[in-house]
Amino acid sequence: MGDLVIISRERIPTAMNRISCATALAVAVVAVSGPAARADAPMSLFSAFSDKARSILNLNYALLAVCVIVIAVIGVLIGTGLARPRLRFQGGGAGVWPVSRPPGGLRWIYFGLALTALTLLGSLVWSMAVIAHVAAPRTTPALTIDVTGHQWWWEARYAATIQSRQFTTANEIHIPVGLPVHLRLKSADVIHSFWVPALSGKTDLIPGQVNETWIEAGEPGAYRGQCAEYCGLQHAHMAFSVIADPPGAFNAWWDAQLRPSPPPTDGPAVVGQQAFVRRCGACHAVLGTMAGGIYGPDLTHLARRTSLAAGTLPNTPGHLAAWIADPQGPKPGNKMPPLALSGPELVSIQAYLATLQ
Repeated sequence: MGDLVIISRERIPTAMNRISCATALAVAVVAVSGPAARADAPMSLFSAFSDKARSILNLNYALLAVCVIVIAVIGVLIGTGLARPRLRFQGGGAGVWPVSRPPGGLRWIYFGLALTALTLLGSLVWSMAVIAHVAAPRTTPALTIDVTGHQWWWEARYAATIQSRQFTTANEIHIPVGLPVHLRLKSADVIHSFWVPALSGKTDLIPGQVNETWIEAGEPGAYRGQCAEYCGLQHAHMAFSVIADPPGAFNAWWDAQLRPSPPPTDGPAVVGQQAFVRRCGACHAVLGTMAGGIYGPDLTHLARRTSLAAGTLPNTPGHLAAWIADPQGPKPGNKMPPLALSGPELVSIQAYLATLQ
């Protein structure tokens, strides 16, 4: 792929630029409350599973410590001021108060200004060092994925030098463990933001522009991601998963994505395939069929995915049938129109989609 040129608008999600000091203190309570609390918060800023995320996390902790110290010092100064005896009027003319300044008082002001300047300078130097560290991976990325944000789902196109090895999927992005992955980020409509806090900082998706970043996972697992830039009605339901597989399992997954699902053999699924192509094929694509739509997610291997509607619903038969029957119910305002399917059509299409392994 050659030298990786980063034109990223990546934003380090620090406590200083995203939350106030008071909020940071509250978040710190969650961060130190134990492993169980972190396990219940997959989008936590305080879990890092890559070198890139750990660099950002260390900076988070440093700036959070600064916030806590500042809050503590201000609290002590306010408390000290409240505890000191108040000045009493001692006459000398109407409305005239004696003014006196104890000697050496300005030294505290000078000390405070110097300490503040050194702290800000240290924070700036550390922040710039982290930005430089996370700007590009240490080794050439193993692959390139073109990620496009839509209202409100994620399209992932896996690039390859051989065109027949390319494919498109949606909302679940697989990567190999221990290898950096180059991401080219685009938007199909409005500004979105790609964020997987356990692996990387935020990078915006700007209409008409390609922003670039990279991610790497140090351990196998599923890492939750989320659009972090308000993008409309269903912004909160625009989630995705980055699934890190061992290299061998990742290669097997890639090969499986290139193969169309076997054609259905039982009656309802056969009828459902025909109904799907007729009613859904203008928006959705399924490899090996006449369905070649480009406006909605590619559904070639839908049954292998863990969720529906960009993380809104678990991928179960009941939720799948409910989503097909009334997509505006669980996700109002999304771009999938109600299809007004008959009962037999709904059953047959659901049976067909269940075969897309």
